[in-house]
Amino acid sequence: MRQTLKSPAHSELVIKKSRFIACVQPVEGRAQAQQVVLELWRQHPEARHVCWALMAGGESAAVDDGEPSGTAGRPMLEVLRHQHLEGVLATVVRYFGGVKLGAGGLVRAYTDAVAQALLVAEKVELQAVCALAFAVRYPQEGVVRHLLQQHGVTQWEVAHDEQVTVHASVVEAVAPALRQALVDATQGTVRWLD
Repeated sequence: MRQTLKSPAHSELVIKKSRFIACVQPVEGRAQAQQVVLELWRQHPEARHVCWALMAGGESAAVDDGEPSGTAGRPMLEVLRHQHLEGVLATVVRYFGGVKLGAGGLVRAYTDAVAQALLVAEKVELQAVCALAFAVRYPQEGVVRHLLQQHGVTQWEVAHDEQVTVHASVVEAVAPALRQALVDATQGTVRWLD
């Protein structure tokens, strides 16, 4: 079962005078992740490294940001993968304390920082979503809005032209029941759009 995070979670470690500030948070994809990393550099201009790992389907990434290859980003990504997370960015800001940790020490520091942040993070199950688009007559708009709410749909767009056109994102498991409820409530006059 794939999960994501409800909100950002943080941890901080100090190892041999180096400070590791970790954050795990939900993100939509690589573009948003890169914006977060840029903001971290603005917030921490004196930091030596801002390493990050993104688990987001085809946009996953592991960035060592100057640390020896494979000692930061990849181990952080493995922590996310091991926890079956999706749509999650892990970042670790490192302030160098003057003592080298070696490859093994770096791997442990980065993985521990991310793992500790994940210990306090609230995880939520990912649910597949599909799009529904349909048109109904004006007198049916009220009952349609009620059915959308009743089936847990929280976001939809409505356009008023010759008919009321609705575009909604629906949890896949709920979609068949909602489709049937719309057919029943409109006495079969609902018009499905591609």
